[in-house]
Amino acid sequence: MPELPEVEVTRRAIEPRAVGRRIVALRSRDPERYPHLERAQDRWILELLRRGKFLLFRLSGGLWLVVHLGMSGGFRLQQTPHTRVVFELDDGALYFHDPRRFGRIWLVADPAEVPLLARLGPEPTDAAFDAEYLYQRLRASRRPVKALLMDQEVVAGLGNIYADEALFRAGVRPTRRGHRVTRKEAERVVEAVRQVLAEALKAGGSTLKDGSYRRPDEKIGYFQLAHAVYGRQGEPCPVCGTPVRRTRIQGRSAHYCPRCQR
Repeated sequence: MPELPEVEVTRRAIEPRAVGRRIVALRSRDPERYPHLERAQDRWILELLRRGKFLLFRLSGGLWLVVHLGMSGGFRLQQTPHTRVVFELDDGALYFHDPRRFGRIWLVADPAEVPLLARLGPEPTDAAFDAEYLYQRLRASRRPVKALLMDQEVVAGLGNIYADEALFRAGVRPTRRGHRVTRKEAERVVEAVRQVLAEALKAGGSTLKDGSYRRPDEKIGYFQLAHAVYGRQGEPCPVCGTPVRRTRIQGRSAHYCPRCQR
């Protein structure tokens, strides 16, 4: 699933083509999955924002298009066999591409009408996401620390890849229970989250072996080349050489170095 860096890379790529443009039509192959899009016709795109893993198009007339990319969704500059919605604009077009059909688009008067969006925690770059905040959330829970980092109500935008990479840099094992993480370790986790996301954003995100994520111009991201643990089970840790291990946490994979992460 595209995480914060991939969604932000997408936002930055399509913003110049979308903001200031009038929506001539939104054409969908699946009107039941993307209802009421006809109400966006003839409205202007005033702003394009990101919140967690959501894209938010602010439209004239007090409406919002809220887009979640799902497992394999994204925007393209050209039509593809997996185009689900065509954003026909007064100067060009954008194409919502989603091979696995888990993406969603809502047309709402207030983004808070989308339940998960209304419950999102702070952005990783927000001042509110600091060591004290994370420590207090962790110490109140017996859930594994990785599960807490992936909880969108704790911090918005993190998923499997960047939670694994941040915990590796912080030296914290993903299976560690939240209440066993020290304040100093929480500080390291916050710093590592911010570093990893900044580097991933600069690299254009992570394109994994399935190739599902690509930028709107079809180019790949390159942060996968810098992954220390994610997807590298059995390979040597880049710091100590110990084979990277893979385990399952609440039905999701987790990768870690058994020597560097305690």
